[in-house]
Amino acid sequence: MAKQINETAEKRRLAEQSEGKAGWNFWGPYLSDRQWGTVREDYSDGGDCWNYFPHDHARSRAYRWGEDGLLGISDEKARLCFAVALWNGRDPILKERLFGLTGPEGNHGEDVKELYYHLDATPSHSYLKALYKYPQAEFPYGALVHGNRHRGKHEGEFELLDTGVFDDGRYFDVFVEYAKASEDDILIRITVANRGPAPARLALLPTLWFRNTWSWGARHEGNTAKPAIRRGGPGVVTEHEALDPYAFAVEAPEGTDGRWLFTDNETNFQRLYGQPNKTPHVKDAFDRFVVHGDDAAVNPEGVGTKAAVLLPAIIPAGGEFTVRARLCAKARMPKAAFGAAFDKLFAQRIAEADEFHESLTAGRGTPDEKAVLRQGHAGLVWTKQFYHYFVREWIEGDPGHPPPPAGRRRGRNREWQHFNCADVLSMPDKWEYPWFAAWDLAFHMIPFAKIDPDFAKGQLDLLTREWFMHPNGQIPAYEFAFGDVNPPVHAWATWRVYKMTGPRGARDVRFLERVFHKLLMNFTWWVNRKDPNGNNVFGGGFLGLDNIGVFDRNQPLPTGGHLEQSDGTAWMAFYSGTMLSMALELAQFNSVYEDIATKFFEHFLSIADAMNFIGGNGLWDEEDGFYYDKIQLDGGGSVPLKTRSLVGILPVIAVEVLDECQLEKLPNFSRRMQWFLANTHGLEKTISLLGERQAACGALRLLAIPSRDRLARMLRYVFDEDEFLSDYGIRGLSRAHSDPPYRLRVGGQQYEVRYTPGESDTWLFGGNSNWRGPIWFPINFLIVESLERYHHFYGDDFKVEFPTRSGNWVTLGEASALLAERLAAIFLRDGEGHRPAHDGHPLYAQDPAWRDLILFYEYFHGDSGRGVGASHQTGWTALVTTLLRGIIQKRDG
Repeated sequence: MAKQINETAEKRRLAEQSEGKAGWNFWGPYLSDRQWGTVREDYSDGGDCWNYFPHDHARSRAYRWGEDGLLGISDEKARLCFAVALWNGRDPILKERLFGLTGPEGNHGEDVKELYYHLDATPSHSYLKALYKYPQAEFPYGALVHGNRHRGKHEGEFELLDTGVFDDGRYFDVFVEYAKASEDDILIRITVANRGPAPARLALLPTLWFRNTWSWGARHEGNTAKPAIRRGGPGVVTEHEALDPYAFAVEAPEGTDGRWLFTDNETNFQRLYGQPNKTPHVKDAFDRFVVHGDDAAVNPEGVGTKAAVLLPAIIPAGGEFTVRARLCAKARMPKAAFGAAFDKLFAQRIAEADEFHESLTAGRGTPDEKAVLRQGHAGLVWTKQFYHYFVREWIEGDPGHPPPPAGRRRGRNREWQHFNCADVLSMPDKWEYPWFAAWDLAFHMIPFAKIDPDFAKGQLDLLTREWFMHPNGQIPAYEFAFGDVNPPVHAWATWRVYKMTGPRGARDVRFLERVFHKLLMNFTWWVNRKDPNGNNVFGGGFLGLDNIGVFDRNQPLPTGGHLEQSDGTAWMAFYSGTMLSMALELAQFNSVYEDIATKFFEHFLSIADAMNFIGGNGLWDEEDGFYYDKIQLDGGGSVPLKTRSLVGILPVIAVEVLDECQLEKLPNFSRRMQWFLANTHGLEKTISLLGERQAACGALRLLAIPSRDRLARMLRYVFDEDEFLSDYGIRGLSRAHSDPPYRLRVGGQQYEVRYTPGESDTWLFGGNSNWRGPIWFPINFLIVESLERYHHFYGDDFKVEFPTRSGNWVTLGEASALLAERLAAIFLRDGEGHRPAHDGHPLYAQDPAWRDLILFYEYFHGDSGRGVGASHQTGWTALVTTLLRGIIQKRDG
């Protein structure tokens, strides 16, 4: 079959990168899909980022902290950027970036309203391919805003396909491909296909520009001199004090008269504010020249900080139009930039990408499964982004510019002024979430570790570095509020990635130790800040689950008192168990870690004890057989919040299996553990602490929150199709709460939670995500993994009904595999050619130009599997690639 991954050309490139012999990752898909509307660009008094920098400003206003473009690339600091721009002869503006709705405009929050797909990528970016579908009719900007603004929360989104602009195939497929001849020699191929029944006009503008670093007097940039792009050779050459000179050439197709255009990446103050411009040629010059015929907009001197070649064409029905371009270090630009060698290099890189992707499954899997894997991995690579944000300078403002309003010092992220990032990060996606989210990124690194383990390790290390982590030990959550609390999954991701880097004895112990030390600080922050009574029952607020609760868990409770969270406490047990496993591993190399392992062993047991015993049964409800949040009232007493949701399932994931063979090598830890077990009474009835099973080498011990009996009772709900189990995974909220919903009356006001399988029907957290019924990949993935660990301990003797009341009894390992298959089914074609994620749309099932395209949504409808939320969430939703590889391995060997 295919060569093993260690033998592929791509793996050799990654090795060269890792060893410092080559900088293959210097250029990559680091350009954001959206810089407008972000917190970084917001200098308003009240933090209204969407309205301070709207889409209408983006073509005319220079960004302060980043750049965006259409299917583009940049160097690792986004100083020099490339992307394509398009005009169909009908649009009111040049298509230079993706359009979408702001939070206030959408009936379910912000949402991109474009059709684009990440088709292929290698982790060194030696080959990249993406597709943008561009209507030939006028792009319906106004109709999309109006249609969604006037829809209520109980209506679906008004999407681009609903507008009719793709009817009769009247659109262009714009394919953009990149192939690297070397680390600083990038070959570019743009192919435009007319899918319509008649010839159609298109203007294509391959565009090169510098991020504006010169207008702000930024102290941290290291370079403030204005760069230049000017005519030179067959195209243009660049001048930048921090970059080597580059040459950029474009081969105009035969019969096409290309014209070079130049301007500056400077704000058009006249258009936006009625003030004089600082330069005669401004950012929106190409829009004014191409769309509005303003010849004076561009610089006739052939110089600027932004350049493009205008290539107008009439593409026949069913025909194609191909443009070749090359961006290369000037000193190494070949005299024959195009020709046969150009096409041969592309063919070679595509063949190497084929080889690389085949190696990930040793050639196994169906064509459909391979397509899901390839596009899932491509989405991961394409959603890398240069992320730039120095909080202190953002708050204080720039020299020579008006100071930010006074309210800024009391506003967002004011306690994070040490934060200073100018790094490439893995984003949830680059349009709706063009900023990192800590727990999202941790999940991203599991599939990333399969294709680029060094990048995965580097990202996990980066978020614990001193310019990210708060001095008090907190890991920043996300751009809108660094101080919010994300679930503590960083340790789990670190441990998981470490184990994926090789067999025991050949793993990267330095990486594990490096991150472990920082996680000790973070764990202490959690213990000190989120356990208000010191009883090992934790809060934490919304903990990433947004609107899952009956009221906003980030706000003071309407009842008074405080909330003891089943999920918060479970996350901390999960954290403790993972830190225990990491410490035991490190203790194999340094006995000092035995003491730390003992600390986390006792932490786990104390948390599990509190969850099961504090105040009677802790957070366990004996009558229902489930864990619930509980309100502890100021005057004494408590009120359980009896919603069956992921909050109550999460205790299942806090499970670790200890191997006596490993513990025998750690006498100090073993002695303390045995003492604890000998002097502990009563826990064995409710906690899987004293459980012991003989294995080939010796005894296995299970650390888990629920006892065997409690686990069995909980799983009856989890695998019940009338409760949590969908055809496509585990729902966020039990379907039992659909009618009637769960209700709680407090202080004359009634609160309720209703099973809502798709889009949110509440404005909690902006209404752009919903945990009250849909299927979310990250928690499902953790459940799949935990079931495997339980099976490792309990073996084939522990069986459950899957589904509940079906009479089909399976082991926990089999239940894990069946759940993984349901999750993977979201993306795989059914018997009629439909992928559930695409909601049965006929184009995706029948049209050759659509049927092989796959979108990886943020979350999925709890009944139908339809994709919901952000449509390019190949961050944590790319976890399907890990599940799918496991399915293929078990099936095909």
